[in-house]
Amino acid sequence: QVQLVESGGGLVQAGGSLSLSCAASGRTFSDYAMGWFRQAPGKEREFVASIGGSGGNIYYADSVKGRFTISRDNAKNTVYLQMNSLKPEDTAVYYCAAAIELRYYSKTNYYTYPGSHDYWGQGTQVTVSS
Repeated sequence: QVQLVESGGGLVQAGGSLSLSCAASGRTFSDYAMGWFRQAPGKEREFVASIGGSGGNIYYADSVKGRFTISRDNAKNTVYLQMNSLKPEDTAVYYCAAAIELRYYSKTNYYTYPGSHDYWGQGTQVTVSS
């Protein structure tokens, strides 16, 4: 099992930037595909970004493409989400998720689906004011 702890959330004005981090336990971090998901009150959890175990196979939701950047530092067991040009509709709890990466899915968008991830962080609140 892997434990995930998100940090970096907060309150920012529209147009501002925020950087989220997700620290993972364990020492085989590169075996895991990682994802960022978000959930606003009354809405379903939605995909934001995902990244393969070696830092490739990156996907973004259309709503964040060009504004958000996902990256990882396997030496630090950490995945990041750099969020720029934030909009009020980005307001949500942001969750980090991990899945043991299977080679069969490693070049697909499989890890954009919440159900593909077995491990989840506690979430960090991002609030964007207008």
